[in-house]
Order: sequence, then structure tokens, then C-alpha cells
Amino acid sequence: MRTQFVMFAIAAVSSAALTLSACDGNSSEKKNDSERKSAASISVRVADSEYGRILVDQSGRTLYAFGKDKAGASECDVSCIAVWPALTTSSAAKAGVGAQKVLLAERQRATGVSQVMYNEWPLYYYAGDAVAGDTNGQGVDGEWFVVSADGKLLEMQAS
Repeated sequence: MRTQFVMFAIAAVSSAALTLSACDGNSSEKKNDSERKSAASISVRVADSEYGRILVDQSGRTLYAFGKDKAGASECDVSCIAVWPALTTSSAAKAGVGAQKVLLAERQRATGVSQVMYNEWPLYYYAGDAVAGDTNGQGVDGEWFVVSADGKLLEMQAS
């Protein structure tokens, strides 16, 4: 009986280890895919929303700023980035329709990737936005806001 229990425990631990290693591999692949996508041409443009004219990426996904970020420095840590992924790039971001090139910049994060900034606000996505045009992150925790074309945080409610 004890031998069966030990064998079962060994099998369970082995299975768990294989599952975790497979998950880690997939996460790395997804991360690498994400980094490859960010290496492609990134542009920031302006689009109409229920909050007025706001910043979106080249695919129309809403971009947000974190009210705790100061002077271009991101205060969004690892657990924060899980919900608010940074808009990253490996080259200079381009100003799309309505965006001002002089307000665009990049700053290297502690992880070594370059995050796109607009008017010194590091830009993020919200994991709760499912499709282009969603603005579900607006006002979350009273600190996350869509960004207007002039680089200001829109802290108001939808009209």
C-alpha cells in the first residue's frame, strides 16, 4: 500500500513538473511573440471615443496612462503589468493621424524593453479591453485614464 502511494506521488509530481514546464514554454513563446509584434512598426494615433478624441495604437486599441507615473518614470510593477501591459517597441514609435510627433518618446523600463510615452506619460493597454475601441480601463482605481490627443489624462466620465 505504501509503495503504491509513493508511486502515485512520484507520478503526480512528475506530471505537475511537465505541465509547469510546458506552461513556462508557452509563456515564453507568447512573450517572444508579443515582443516580435512590438518590434514591428508601432504607431500612436487619435480616435473618437465616448470620452472624446483619445490615443489608440495602430490597431485601434485604447491606450491608458497611470496617474502614479511621474516625470516619464513608470510606477507599474510586475503585478501591475500583468493587468496593464506596457506599449513597448524596439524602434521609435510613429505618430499616426491626430497624434503629435513632438509628444512621442520612448523610455527604457527596468526590464530592458522600451516603453512608448506620450507627453511624458508611459502608455499601457488594459487587459479588460477585448476589442479595438473598448475603454473598460477608464477610471479604474481612480488612477488609470485614457489619454487625449494633447497628452492630458481624461479624468472625466463619459458624456
